[in-house]
Amino acid sequence: TEAIGLYNVGQSCCLNSLLQVFLMNIRFTGILRRITVPPHAAQKRRNVPYQMLLLLEQMQCGKQKAVSPTDLACCLSVYRVKLFVQHDAAQLFLTLWNLIKRQMKKPQLVEELNDLYTICVQEHLACQKCSSESKRNSSMLTLPLPVLDSSSHVLKTLEDCLQYFFHPEELTDHNMCFCEQCGRKTPFLQSMKLVHLPQTLTIHLKRFCFEKSADIHKLSHYLPFPQDLDFNAVLTENQCQADDNEKAAWKYELFAVVAHSGSASCGHYCAYIRSLTECKWYCFNDSEVCQVSWDDVKCTYGHSNLHW
Repeated sequence: TEAIGLYNVGQSCCLNSLLQVFLMNIRFTGILRRITVPPHAAQKRRNVPYQMLLLLEQMQCGKQKAVSPTDLACCLSVYRVKLFVQHDAAQLFLTLWNLIKRQMKKPQLVEELNDLYTICVQEHLACQKCSSESKRNSSMLTLPLPVLDSSSHVLKTLEDCLQYFFHPEELTDHNMCFCEQCGRKTPFLQSMKLVHLPQTLTIHLKRFCFEKSADIHKLSHYLPFPQDLDFNAVLTENQCQADDNEKAAWKYELFAVVAHSGSASCGHYCAYIRSLTECKWYCFNDSEVCQVSWDDVKCTYGHSNLHW
């Protein structure tokens, strides 16, 4: 009945934040509760969905303010998910997702998990000389949005990032592609069209970037995002490859924000999550959980002098 924290078991703030986002999503826990329980103790220790289910039950039945994810962390270490290192949240999210999906034995649950999280896009490549075009559908777990444009100018809002991500790009000079119709390398127009969005959409802001020296640094500039997002109001008709029924479902309410403070080499993660049963926002900072306001959530918009 209350939000429960997770103890930090060795620089596990990133893992804790992601686990809280998974376990606060009642659609995800509805799938998790129907998994096939492994028959043997050794299999149970190595099964990620089962260990997540145990952690969920421990959080729901416990009377203390926080519980320890040690058993789940040990299970993940079998699959080379390390403790005592700083993870990138988007990469760890993908790793957890792949482990959960691979170890769910029921095809129906795998299908429901895909419906819950998987994005479908259609990639287009068109020759600018002969107009021949190729199309390919592909699936994504997150929309990886750049926060700078090709000229390294700051994109000022989440909507700007979305429009830039789906904007056609000209492939010229050394980026030209080989055209089979023309028999040589020609300029191409590359574009991506949105085909399907899932029930829970995950957006990844690419705030870590490589400099020419090969060092990674963090882009901390201010970038606001809305509480409600309608893709039909952001993208043009040419950027969508879907019927009206599909597009009618492309309206979202913000559910969670996984936020990072610090630099690319060290820092701390916490999660701001809106309870789907109470419609209240909470900050999950490892073992500490407190109710917060929308103004508190807006502190995750960025800028190096903003603290939360």
